[in-house]
Amino acid sequence: MLRLIVERRSVAPEFHAGGARHQREERSVNQPHHIHDGEELPRATQVLPAGGWVERTARHTVTLDFDDRFRRRKRYVAEDGFAFLLDLEAAVALRQGDGLLLEGGGVILVRAAPEPLVEITAETPEKLARLAWHLGNRHLPTQIEGNRILIRDDHVIVAMLQGLGAETRRVDAPFDPEGGAYGEHNRQHQHPHGHHHHHHHGDDDDHHHHH
Repeated sequence: MLRLIVERRSVAPEFHAGGARHQREERSVNQPHHIHDGEELPRATQVLPAGGWVERTARHTVTLDFDDRFRRRKRYVAEDGFAFLLDLEAAVALRQGDGLLLEGGGVILVRAAPEPLVEITAETPEKLARLAWHLGNRHLPTQIEGNRILIRDDHVIVAMLQGLGAETRRVDAPFDPEGGAYGEHNRQHQHPHGHHHHHHHGDDDDHHHHH
């Protein structure tokens, strides 16, 4: 039995025009880059790829969902309460096991948080490959794991897959989609906007917004 997974999704309030999140971002533009509400934060300015460093040397651990693992600039709080500012030159897709190198020394371990997903299964490898082709044709973030594929949930997509013979069930699991030509770009399809022009803000939650 082959399986495929899709993440349940909803549009976060931060993406609605005029939302409180945008207002907070505008207020923070004029603040010094390492200050958050009067607090000077340690900065993490470099990503150490998983496998390229020793995880047991990490001073802190931060557990993030899919969206929060693709930011250029944002304040985070590690599991032990350690607050820091991620401050990269460009947004990077953080993977399970990556390390964030602090300016003053020390590394923060990145963990992928379990998220609500929909698991999709197929009877044969050929049928699963066909389902994967349809997902790839729509440029959806996709995680391939042997006999299953994990993607974010969308009721329209799930209905399409079911119509193609897929079986579905909801699960909770870390979501770590494939990279490559569309990997990082694809998470933008979770936003309600129609175009894909990216820009960066000088705030403490620098994400790729669309117009």
